[in-house]
Formats: sequence, structure tokens, C-alpha cells
Amino acid sequence: MDMDGEERIAAPRDVVWAALNDPEVLRQCIPGCQSLEMKSPTELTAAVKLKIGPVSANFTGDVTLSDVDPPESYTISGEGKGGIAGFAKGSAQVNLVEDGAETLLRYNAKAQVGGKLAQLGSRLIDSSSQKLAKQFFSDFNAAVVAKYGAA
Repeated sequence: MDMDGEERIAAPRDVVWAALNDPEVLRQCIPGCQSLEMKSPTELTAAVKLKIGPVSANFTGDVTLSDVDPPESYTISGEGKGGIAGFAKGSAQVNLVEDGAETLLRYNAKAQVGGKLAQLGSRLIDSSSQKLAKQFFSDFNAAVVAKYGAA
């Protein structure tokens, strides 16, 4: 499944870039995130607990940042295993565009699921994924403004 979106953030691009690379900000914004730790400047490990339809799962996995071009863009990719529930993997190209004192965060994401999750049907998976993405970016927007203000 593919998802595209845009979020207008009332903060300068360098502030948004710093937040996109702050594991604590990301941990607070990722729906169901239990932990997120930096292993290196481009590698993180994560634990996430999600409920999609009737299936609840605890995912653990690795997240990698690539094609890093500060403060404009990067690709974030990850793969998580949820035991009997299955797996999820995906990536997102994130671009930050200055717009006066604000920043437009644009993303293009691709995701894939397998196991019991894949048996739920594509419409439920797609709508759940869209909802989770919107929740993340809305929470991220609020966290950037709260933590950094409109610096």
C-alpha cells in the first residue's frame, strides 16, 4: 500500500529537522510506541504495541535512516516482527520545504504486512494505516510546536 501526505508545521525547517531526528519526540508521536532507542545516528530499534481490527500485536524491529540530506530530506525504513500476528515493513521518503516561517513536511510511504494481519483484508489494513499515519503527523506537529515553539 502507498500513502502520500503533507503536514504544515508552524516552525522553521531546521527545528522540524531536529525533531525528526530526536528519538524522544518520535517515541512520543509513533502510535503505540513502547520504546525507541538510537543505536547509531542512522539506526534505531523500536518496540510498538498496536491493535488493528481484532488483532493486537507487539512489534519489535529496526529502523534505518538513509539518503540523509539535512535539513531537507531522508528515507526512513523499518521492519517489525509481531510474532503470530505477522510482520510489517515499510519505508517513507520525507521532505521538508520551507514556507516562510513554517515548514511543509511531505511524505510518500509504502508499507507491507504479512501473517494474520494480512488476512484482515486490504481495506481494513489501508484505513488503519492511513489513520496511524495521520495520528503520527498530527502528534508530531503538536510535539514540535510544544517542544520548540515557533522558534
